[in-house]
Amino acid sequence: MKVSLVLATLGRVDDINRLVDTLVAQTERGFEVIVVDQNPDDRLVPIIARAINLGLEVIHLRQALPNLACARNRGIATARHEIVAFPDDDCWYEPDTIGYVVAAFQERPRLQGVVACWVEQAKASGKPASEGLLSLDSWRRFRGGNASSISLFCRRGLLEQLEGFDVRLGVGQWFGAAEETDLILRALAGEAEMTHYPAARVHHAFGAKPESDWRAASRNARRRARGTGALYAKHRLSPYVILRGFTAPIMLTLLRAGSVKFLATGLATTLGRIEGWARWSREGL
Repeated sequence: MKVSLVLATLGRVDDINRLVDTLVAQTERGFEVIVVDQNPDDRLVPIIARAINLGLEVIHLRQALPNLACARNRGIATARHEIVAFPDDDCWYEPDTIGYVVAAFQERPRLQGVVACWVEQAKASGKPASEGLLSLDSWRRFRGGNASSISLFCRRGLLEQLEGFDVRLGVGQWFGAAEETDLILRALAGEAEMTHYPAARVHHAFGAKPESDWRAASRNARRRARGTGALYAKHRLSPYVILRGFTAPIMLTLLRAGSVKFLATGLATTLGRIEGWARWSREGL
């Protein structure tokens, strides 16, 4: 059993070299790296050449129009192996990450998806890493645990069945996030068996570079929140979940108010969720 790593990238260089080094160090070497290059220049050419010289199997694709979901879908279509994953260009793996994932799939033939542990996110939460099977009911209530796209390892057949990520959601789109949550909701609705597997660990900075400009932080929060609002309408979530999603950022703002940035971000999140829900509902997307 082998793995296809779909690396959609734009703008970064040094971080990709770090990822390359951790891939070279993997104890399980049955994988390929599919780089979907959204840069307008050749900045990645030396990095890719270095990765190949270090023994990695790399496929270099170019995409002119930046769209994270579209780039990942192109990588899925190119993937040759049974398991597909989506490392960000600024994340990195531990030496046994891919080995643990392969072992999980081999132990459970019916398993369709593994959610690895995002180490920094787990530490920031102050809670133990999520374990066990993912539940559709819990995910429809936004109580299913954490599952960022960088931690997702899915069978290629499942991704093809789902037709990949919804390109209307995610970085670069008006609905600026939630494409991985949407993917998981669709998979679970189709009765796919997916599990949290904390032994497999991935790394990515978590809140390491907060935006100093509260206006920019609010704009970004609003854009991301539109994706969450879109999920409320797309998946016809319960009125309780929707109302909770609209009011929670405001309640947290009132409880923890202490800075203009926090107040503005909380209000922007509520506004973005309402906008996303209303537009998706109105336009029948």
